[in-house]
Amino acid sequence: MLTPTRMINRMAFQSASCQTRHIGSFIRTVLCIDPPNSPDDPTPENRFHPWESSPSAQLRERAATIRAKALCPVTSKDIEFTCPYSGIPTHHSKEAWEQDQEYHQSHRYNILKKVNIYEHDLRSGRQFPEFDFPQEQHPDKIINLTSWDTYFYTREFFSMDTEFQLAAVTKMLSYPMTIASLLHQYSPYLLQPKGPVTLEGLKSLAALRYTLYPESRSSPLKDRPMRFFILGARAESQLPGHVWKQLSYLFPETSFELHFIGPECLYDKDKSQYVYNPRPVVQRYDENLCYVHHTEYFHTLHEAQDFFPYDPYLDCFFLFHPGLSSKEANDQWKKSIPGLLDSKCAIFVTGYHQQDIDNDYEWLLNNYDKDLDILFEKRSNLFGSTKWELNDLNPQEVFQFNQQIFGFRGKRYHATKT
Repeated sequence: MLTPTRMINRMAFQSASCQTRHIGSFIRTVLCIDPPNSPDDPTPENRFHPWESSPSAQLRERAATIRAKALCPVTSKDIEFTCPYSGIPTHHSKEAWEQDQEYHQSHRYNILKKVNIYEHDLRSGRQFPEFDFPQEQHPDKIINLTSWDTYFYTREFFSMDTEFQLAAVTKMLSYPMTIASLLHQYSPYLLQPKGPVTLEGLKSLAALRYTLYPESRSSPLKDRPMRFFILGARAESQLPGHVWKQLSYLFPETSFELHFIGPECLYDKDKSQYVYNPRPVVQRYDENLCYVHHTEYFHTLHEAQDFFPYDPYLDCFFLFHPGLSSKEANDQWKKSIPGLLDSKCAIFVTGYHQQDIDNDYEWLLNNYDKDLDILFEKRSNLFGSTKWELNDLNPQEVFQFNQQIFGFRGKRYHATKT
């Protein structure tokens, strides 16, 4: 039990400590010194755990999936060895890991380690102030779309000073910002030869921007919202509404309908599975933004004329990582591409990495070269995700969402012999 004298001394000590903290905080503020780091702040050291012994059950399950389904790149046997540098199962044995010269010379384990620490950070339970997104953009402030950094700064996002914050936010915002960076009047993509936009691409983008900026028009044009069709939708359709709303904030005078199309575009959280609905499922975010989920394939909806008439001024298509050339999806895309070309609307395609986009680009030209015009040449997407991901069926393959991009459209004029 404290005596009155000891109690007074303790109170005096606590008061002095409190004053010291306030003085320290004041000095840091005046001198623009960052506050001391919290032990909860993410670092490569405190976010690193081998997946097989991870505190996250999800990551332990992913490690088990790799061991059960992936094959060692050296021995082609089951994977049973965890790389000590990355913490992810990568090879059949320690000997196979040591023999994999390409793995070590390319330092692929450094990227795998980033995959590891990013996944653990998302499951760490820390506060995520970076997810507190800004709302309406002041009309007198100009957006700079040169890069993620300039966009975040001119939109007054939370200051993202670490790779962890960037990874978490850019993964979600990559989808709406890829669209916005293409269509915005301050798009960072220029006409050839300085940029990837072709002459045909300029025509399509000019038509869309004519609609997006009604204050620049001398006459009314549209009697319905702009429609963005997102084919093969999966993760895109599950993004929170306030993420897609960032697209709407950049075009405040325009109403949008986002049409998510494909058998995995409607996810039931209660059942924890994708569900089918014979009718479109409409979700309205506000008066300017609406989501429509179509659980059929595009070619089925196109043949039924559900989206007719198409309008190059009002409609645009986006294929995020479609895998046009992949054996699993090839047959479906062969049914859908003719309808996309018939629409005469702009179509933009993204890829996970260079090889992915090269395969899709070549497949498209090999099959439909005479029926399309390239609008946007292949290049790195300035608003691709900065978060590294892992293919659990092949832990040697790492990728980033929307890393590469190109665009095309069905030919408007076919050459004729005279």
